[in-house]
Amino acid sequence: MNEFLYALTLPPVTKGLLAMAIAGLCFPASGVMVLRLDLVPMRYMLMHGVILGGAISLALSLPILPLSIALNIILVLAMMHLAKDTRHGFGLASAAGMVFTMASASLVMHLWDVPAKDTLQLLWGSPFALSWADIVVLSGIALILAIYLFTNFRTVSAIFFDQEIAQSLGMPVKAHYTAMVLVIALVIAFAMKLIGALLIDALLILPVLIAGKRAESLKQLLLYSCLTGLFVSTFGFLAAIATDLPPSGTIALLSALLFIIPTTHKRGLHS
Repeated sequence: MNEFLYALTLPPVTKGLLAMAIAGLCFPASGVMVLRLDLVPMRYMLMHGVILGGAISLALSLPILPLSIALNIILVLAMMHLAKDTRHGFGLASAAGMVFTMASASLVMHLWDVPAKDTLQLLWGSPFALSWADIVVLSGIALILAIYLFTNFRTVSAIFFDQEIAQSLGMPVKAHYTAMVLVIALVIAFAMKLIGALLIDALLILPVLIAGKRAESLKQLLLYSCLTGLFVSTFGFLAAIATDLPPSGTIALLSALLFIIPTTHKRGLHS
């Protein structure tokens, strides 16, 4: 017990716990956007965009996070420019973007002799490697997400329900769709550094699926998803510290276990 309490006072652990709490509370809100806008394929493209950003940053000795965020924003804006119909996500275009980013990353690693193992470490991530500057950026993303959803909830609800109807009501669907996709790009870029690509769904998607079993409205879905994410991220992180296990794996396992717990509650999700 004393060793556990002492571990919590160590700066990397303290920063990791704070980051996981913030991420657990805000990431699931963007996960709702991913699922309701049918953007699951796009998140793979963004994850590979971070790998390309990592390869370029290692080749040119640049900071990984700002470059990865910039690349993801460019990818998203390119998709938005090329897409003619966003009602069903980006689908095949996302697959093409994923192939392009991975091919580019491979060429960068070959031309600049960047060790593949260094770039692929981004697939795992580590909450212990975060700086206070990273915490500030993460807090900023969480604040942007909260303010956006609070001030535009009615419009977001309409877009989730039907983009054509929202457009006919005079709502700026294209602008809000772009804003939501950009927020998702920010979250995924940071999540790669925090918990790694292979475990992003532990905080981005699974809390939403867990909450969806009981939520009866969009407000409940957002609230339950964020509370589930907060529980999973903090309890999973503390359990990992107590048992000397990897935080990412522990949090992912906890999310998966909560998801498979059956529920008899019949839901009817309405905005």
